[in-house]
Amino acid sequence: MKKLIIAIGGASGVIYGVRLLEILKDLRDVQTHLVMSRTAQINLRVETDWSVDQVRALADETYKPGDLAAPVSSGSFRTDGMIVAACSMKTLSGVVNSYADDLIVRAADVCLKDRRRLVLMPRETPLHEGHCRLMYEASKLGAIIAPPMPAFYQRPESLDDMVTQTAGRVLDLFDIDAGVVSRWAGAASPETP
Repeated sequence: MKKLIIAIGGASGVIYGVRLLEILKDLRDVQTHLVMSRTAQINLRVETDWSVDQVRALADETYKPGDLAAPVSSGSFRTDGMIVAACSMKTLSGVVNSYADDLIVRAADVCLKDRRRLVLMPRETPLHEGHCRLMYEASKLGAIIAPPMPAFYQRPESLDDMVTQTAGRVLDLFDIDAGVVSRWAGAASPETP
């Protein structure tokens, strides 16, 4: 069984974390461990119709953001990695600088030090040089930077389609195929004049 930490950070875009949990809830071979920042809990109410309790119910285990004694805070608790969706610039900065003053950053730091997969989904625009530098430094440390940028080749019909496609592609990074991704199968070459 795979164990994944799903962290929902304080950036706009909490629906990505919710959608990951929804998809993973139906997979019996994946156990989810949820950490939601306090700001994520506020954004959840602002951006969605989900309650904090409803989101927590999607996860197998949940932890408070200030619980630095939670199992996921230790490398001896084996996981297959972690996804931070969406990742605020504050969390990104904490990860890059190993400033583990909350459980999200501590669990991310554990993934990096133990060479486990860490996927960060930074959600900010436009980006200034400091943001770009932080993403570069996180990548150098071993994190995968996966901003939630929608694809259009599958011709999404709704925002929900775009969120699901992005979540599915992130799960691909953990070799989890939940059957939700519209896969590129090529296209006929357009005739040129």
